[in-house]
Amino acid sequence: MSAQSLRLNITASNLANAESVSGNAQGVYRAREPVFSAVMESVGDESPASVRVLGVVENNAPVQMRYEPGHPLADAQGYIYMPNVNMVEQMANMISASRSYQNNVEVLNTSKQLLLATLRMGQ
Repeated sequence: MSAQSLRLNITASNLANAESVSGNAQGVYRAREPVFSAVMESVGDESPASVRVLGVVENNAPVQMRYEPGHPLADAQGYIYMPNVNMVEQMANMISASRSYQNNVEVLNTSKQLLLATLRMGQ
């Protein structure tokens, strides 16, 4: 659940900065992406899997240059620089992370209900 929460937060940050501009390519916002790793933990006869967050990296895609000589942040050649955020990709990430988070909540709620039902059987 924490991995999906991180995915949602990073996607929200990318979407919030998608329309920001800069006067140079170095100062512009770059889309960020979480990096995960699957972790197999051996417990008895079972091997449950979990996810570990390795970090957050910036997207290497080139930033967008737009010719707008009248813009206050335009460089000497009249260009402004916009983030490399792909709105469609970010929206797909948000929907996927949101649904995965909801599924995890449902699994936890079902497990809790089953455990409580099991405890009531002994009464």
